[in-house]
Amino acid sequence: MDIQLILSVITGVSILLVLILRLKFPAFISLLISAITIGLLSGMSPKDIIDTIQTGMGGTLGFVAVVVGLGAIFGSILEHSGGAQALAQYLLSKFGLDHAPWAVMLAGFFIAIPVFFDVAFIILIPIIYAIQRRSGKSLLLYAIPLLAGLAITHSFIPPTPGPVAVADIVGAQLGWVILFGFIVGIPTAVICGPIFGKYIAAKIDIQAPFDIQNIAKDYTDLPPITLILISILIPIVLILLNTLLGSPLIDSSELWPWVIPTFTFIGHPFVALIIANMIVWYALGIRRGYTKSQLLDISTSSLKPAGIIILLTGAGGVLKQMLVDTGSGEMLANILLDAGIPVLVFAFMAASIIRVLQGSATVAMITAAGLIVPLLSDATSEISKAILVIAIASGASIFSHVNDSGFWLVGKYLGISEKDTFRSWSVMTTILALSGFSMCLLLELVF
Repeated sequence: MDIQLILSVITGVSILLVLILRLKFPAFISLLISAITIGLLSGMSPKDIIDTIQTGMGGTLGFVAVVVGLGAIFGSILEHSGGAQALAQYLLSKFGLDHAPWAVMLAGFFIAIPVFFDVAFIILIPIIYAIQRRSGKSLLLYAIPLLAGLAITHSFIPPTPGPVAVADIVGAQLGWVILFGFIVGIPTAVICGPIFGKYIAAKIDIQAPFDIQNIAKDYTDLPPITLILISILIPIVLILLNTLLGSPLIDSSELWPWVIPTFTFIGHPFVALIIANMIVWYALGIRRGYTKSQLLDISTSSLKPAGIIILLTGAGGVLKQMLVDTGSGEMLANILLDAGIPVLVFAFMAASIIRVLQGSATVAMITAAGLIVPLLSDATSEISKAILVIAIASGASIFSHVNDSGFWLVGKYLGISEKDTFRSWSVMTTILALSGFSMCLLLELVF
């Protein structure tokens, strides 16, 4: 056992946490400093460290930057068109007031695939207020299922940035991640959404606040629901078809010779998201009266939050590459092997600890992914990699508290105290994490 390598990893991760927690340094710079520290303490030459930074950053962003950028533009146009409200109102009309918790859970589940969590929540919270005022029941009965649906797909299902970044770092195919994201996400959403929502609503009676500023848009002319569903599902279905056609589940000899090459192209995340963007640009933009200049402004503004995530992911790729090039990752793998700790368990634990300590789910996911990559072997199947992505996402969702901006966003818009935010939102995210990870363990046994 090389003590120097072990100490380099411990010191690097400790510096990362100190920089973020104590000094409030940007996570992007903190990740790079952590990676450089590991390289220096491991005995790498300055030139090799710089080469590793370039390799890690370039190798990661070649894929992630394109997918996250396209996904951000797609989600922003869907948001501005009123698509999120259209889907929510359609589901509510079908489910009725008695089953509204299930309707808002499903609305959150699908809307958070293309739209960022906080944006989707702010858009939909007026609908939750309206439902509560009609029913007279606790606001948490409807808010918790909505938050569960939003949080799960934001963490589990591409093209949202978190799972895209982790999938790229660990080398998992997005199609498998999407598939297992749905398999794990749906039962998890039921447990921590309507079921926990009903329980906590009986404990905490909250009425919709009237004094909170509603910054969501007041849509009067909503797009047709069919168009919204098609827009969201097209990239997902194309990516899934590409993955399934390239898997051992499909006998390619029984297909027409053009099928696999065609879907390999249009089902690649790049092309699938470009197709989706072209559809919403015209159908939800031009056809609905938006000018080309307005659409350009919407698209440009959507890339601002995406840029932060892209840089964070690149820095996570640098950390991963540093662990590989120094041999620290291999050393860590041997330690875990000797201790009998499965990689899946370590991935969940690492993401959970980093999440609780520094608050950001994205930083937790990217850092944990960087630590895990060197532990994977060439024999690791695509299915196992996809399940690993969901396990990391589960850990990075656990126990949102005061160091997470989501904690304050939820508390403000629900009009509840910090204590009740802990009892509702924080507990819900913990149930989400544990339920998701339990499903991952079960799937790992099955596959």
